[in-house]
Amino acid sequence: MALFGLFNSKNASGEMSFWSHIDALRGHLFRSVLVVLIIATILFFYPEFLFDKVIFGPLNDNFITYRAFCKLGQMLNIGDDLCFGHYTFKLQSLGLADQFTSQMWIAFLGGVIIGAPYVLFELWRFIKPALKEKEIKASSGFIVSTSFLFIFGVLFSYFIIVPLTVNFLGNYKISDRIENNFTMDSYISTVTTLSLAAGLVFELPVIVYFLSLFGLMSPQFMRKYRKHAIVIILIVAGVITPSPDITSQLLVAFPLYFLYEASIFVSYYAIKKRLASSNN
Repeated sequence: MALFGLFNSKNASGEMSFWSHIDALRGHLFRSVLVVLIIATILFFYPEFLFDKVIFGPLNDNFITYRAFCKLGQMLNIGDDLCFGHYTFKLQSLGLADQFTSQMWIAFLGGVIIGAPYVLFELWRFIKPALKEKEIKASSGFIVSTSFLFIFGVLFSYFIIVPLTVNFLGNYKISDRIENNFTMDSYISTVTTLSLAAGLVFELPVIVYFLSLFGLMSPQFMRKYRKHAIVIILIVAGVITPSPDITSQLLVAFPLYFLYEASIFVSYYAIKKRLASSNN
């Protein structure tokens, strides 16, 4: 396997020992962390934008998602069933340092998300010398596709999954005697966890591509278990959007199903490239 070449004494650049590879890895990690910290530091000094516009954006009545859903409901002639977004609960900061640590944490996550393409670029630079020319060609577009899918997943969660989840949980009551007031940490944790999780889930085509490239996945296998995948997708959509509204769940399930179908074509493409390279 070419990746084991990272620890061989020779590669395309000449003689390199194990510790030389470790030293090279340290350089890539240092530059990656430095870029993330620089972006995080810049974001840290703009808390109004970071929180009022971004993190707390889904709490605004005029958030773009709520307006779009309301128009969708009118187009489908279902009245105001999809018009939501009005919240009466308040967020509370209970710890003395909670707001400061939250600002640091959100700034860091922003640095990770924005800096993800560069981090992937550094990862690619580290792995590239250990790959053969055919493997490099087969893996071309890794940075662009991986970055696009991750950021698209984060945005999908932020504009679709997060508003639906906050709407359901924020307005959920088991008794009128209970007043909904949540901690700031609870809200921020919900937003960031859902967004990052969706970003990772949207990496499915990339994962399938590399599994297929190394013979661990095939389109035949994915087609055979398509029905099982649909059930899992519906379960995931139900967990992500706890609202009993079937429309909300389908809005989440359809993109996930599209990712699965797209991954079948990705697997077919990867296997075709693997067979072509092995015949040459």
